[in-house]
Amino acid sequence: MSTPSLPDLPIRRLTPRDVRACADLSEDRGWPREEHKWGLLLAAGTGYGIDAPDGGLLTACVVTEYGPHGRPELAAVGMVLVAERYARRGVGRRLMRHIVEQAGTTPLTLYATPYGRPLYEELGFKVTGRAEMVRGRFVAGGPAPTVATRAATAEDLTAILRLDAEVFGADRTHVLARLPAFADQLRVAEEGGRLIGYAAAWPNMDTHVVGPLVARDTETAKALVTSLAAGTDRPLRTDIDVRHEELLTWLKERGLEGVSQNAVMNHGAPDLPGDWTRRFAPLTVAAG
Repeated sequence: MSTPSLPDLPIRRLTPRDVRACADLSEDRGWPREEHKWGLLLAAGTGYGIDAPDGGLLTACVVTEYGPHGRPELAAVGMVLVAERYARRGVGRRLMRHIVEQAGTTPLTLYATPYGRPLYEELGFKVTGRAEMVRGRFVAGGPAPTVATRAATAEDLTAILRLDAEVFGADRTHVLARLPAFADQLRVAEEGGRLIGYAAAWPNMDTHVVGPLVARDTETAKALVTSLAAGTDRPLRTDIDVRHEELLTWLKERGLEGVSQNAVMNHGAPDLPGDWTRRFAPLTVAAG
C-alpha cells in the first residue's frame, strides 16, 4: 500500500488522549514538553492535528473559543507546531488555512514568533500589539505593596468570572473554572470588599508562569505578583503587554529579564475586545 501524500493526510480533532503525542511534537521542535499546559488546552479548547505516516503527529495546534457556547465571540490559536522532518513543506500553512476556514466569521487572535509571523500575515492576520516574555528569580525589595491580596477561595469564583469577562471582553468560564486545579496559586486583590484584580501561578517545567494577571492598575498588578512570588521557590515567567511599561520596568528591577517578544496578531477584528489597561498578562500565549 502506498503512503498518502502530505496534502491527502486528513486533519483530525485531537483529544486529551493526545497529550503525550503533542508533548513529543513540542520536544521534536526543541520546545519544552509542557504536558501540563497541553492537558489544559486540549480539555478547554479544540486541538487539530495530522498523524504522520511514520508515527506520531506531523503537525498540531489548539483553538480556544470564548463567548457563548456555539456562538464564540473570539478564538485564540496556539501551539502551532510542525515536526522538524516535515518542516517547510506547506503543512503548517494547510493546517492554519483549515483553522481560518473553520472559524468563519469568528475573530481569531494569536501570539506570533518572528518565525511564524510571515505565514500568519499571508493568511490575513494583522499585528495589533506586542508582548514581552520575562523570566527570572523574583527579588523582593522597594516599598511594600499598598494593595491587599489573599488566596482565592471557591466563593471568589463568581466575582473572578465577572471581572474577567469585563476586562477580557468575552466569557472565559470554561477555562477559568479549571484554574483552581491547574494552578498552584490563585490570588485576588480587594478594596473595600470589592475584587479589583486576580492572578494565578501555574507550574511549567522549572518555572511558575504568572497568568492570567488582571488588575485595576499597575500597583495592584505589582501586589499580586509580589504575593505569588512569595509562595514559590521557582523562577517566575510571564508575558506582559508592552504597553504596561511601568510593570515591565519594575519586574526587571526585581530580577526578571526580557527573553523574547511576540507579536499579537488578529484575523477578522481590528483589535482585541475588553480593556487592555487592566489586562496585564494572558493565562498563556497559547490561549490568549
